[in-house]
Amino acid sequence: MKNDMLENLKRYGQEHLLTFWELLSDLERCKLKDQIESIDFSLVNYLYANRNVPVESLTLADLASDPPAYKFSTVTDSVSCKQRKPISSKEAAAAGENMLRCGKVGAILVAGGQGTRLGFNHPKGMYPIGPVSGASLFQIHFEKMLAVSKRYGYQIPYGIMTSPATHNETVEFLKQNNYFNLREDDIFIFCQGTMPAVAIDSGKVLLESKGGIALSPDGHGGMLKAVTRKNDKGISILDNFKQRGIEYLFYNQIDNPLVQICSPEFLGYHFLSDSEFTCQVIRKRFPTDRVGNIVEVNDRLYVIEYIDLPEAVACQTNSDGSLKIWAGSIAVHIFNVEFLERMSKIVNSLSFHIARKRVSFIDISTGKQIKSDKENAIKFERFIFDLLPFAENAVVVEVDPFNHYSPLKNVSGSLSDSPETVKNNITALHTDWLRKAGAIVEPKIPIEISPLFADSIESVKQKIKAGTVFNKAAYLSTPSRN
Repeated sequence: MKNDMLENLKRYGQEHLLTFWELLSDLERCKLKDQIESIDFSLVNYLYANRNVPVESLTLADLASDPPAYKFSTVTDSVSCKQRKPISSKEAAAAGENMLRCGKVGAILVAGGQGTRLGFNHPKGMYPIGPVSGASLFQIHFEKMLAVSKRYGYQIPYGIMTSPATHNETVEFLKQNNYFNLREDDIFIFCQGTMPAVAIDSGKVLLESKGGIALSPDGHGGMLKAVTRKNDKGISILDNFKQRGIEYLFYNQIDNPLVQICSPEFLGYHFLSDSEFTCQVIRKRFPTDRVGNIVEVNDRLYVIEYIDLPEAVACQTNSDGSLKIWAGSIAVHIFNVEFLERMSKIVNSLSFHIARKRVSFIDISTGKQIKSDKENAIKFERFIFDLLPFAENAVVVEVDPFNHYSPLKNVSGSLSDSPETVKNNITALHTDWLRKAGAIVEPKIPIEISPLFADSIESVKQKIKAGTVFNKAAYLSTPSRN
């Protein structure tokens, strides 16, 4: 077994991975063998050899213009958007509701991240973010899904993408919580793939232990391969969705508790514009805002990462003073199922991006673990938004952060995207709903509304009498009758 692996590894200059083979237990040897056999070393060597090739987006920046876009009904800015054809918010909402009533919509939740940056050594979805209830991100998303499913009369199939680092704990957590009352048969938990980390100076694949390779998730673009991977019965997640009549997939990431899951208006813009891939965006706060920039080049949409957008281009403005490159992606999408299926059959339809990171590794000469104090490794990731140029009639929908976007990314005490700012934003939104429904909410009172109680101003109005006073922390959680 060792000799066969060694011969293969020598072809790629990676034979060092077996340095400690004789010191390993049988179980450790099996693990290392499986890891080695899962890696496409020819691809790894190719990616390393081309690590300094300029990214395509650098050549696109000078040609970029604003993408075709629609404004969500809650957006109040007056800046006009370029549109391929006029669609009103009412038309969009009606079309989206019909898609849901006909049972054509499924959903994907990307939840492979850990809460390490938050000082939380568990899957980020388990983080307690409810400002009053302490509800986890998973609970908030699952209850939103349950509320939508009840409203439209069918359980929307829900795919949950994990990573190797979060999979087992996520599965156990959701089981312990009875999937927050979603049916287990309608939940599809699947694990994204991995890629090895390689040394910056040599391209050698790193060992994280004597019997284990330094692997990391292959990025949110790994979703495409993961949902089309066949199980031992020859059926993929996407096959399962198609068998249920699903034609469209709503996609979001775990860290944003304000996302409006399967929003009819958002779905309707996608459907009525004949789009295969539609993205939610926010208007950038300033030219160098740290978001992916969605632009149009030659009638196709692309994402230019903020680190790849030249500042001179980022600062360009229109005659009214608004930014030319304005659309910041927030990782909320809709895909046509047929589009994903088509793209999955194209080899390397998603290219890999290079990220230089600090990675702990085993020194081959000493067998000791080294914790680097500088960037010493390259990781390879795929991004799902790189499918945009292949999509027909792709469009974006501008949403406002107040109603749609407050990601949990940074450690407590940070000025933005921290537990405190996210909780404050949840309270601000739910307080606004109550006040617009006629309730009286005293200042600085923590307020939280479960999606099962209400998920909009209109549904709050059906539950709360005008004049109701809230003068202490409140969590409204009575199951919705919608």
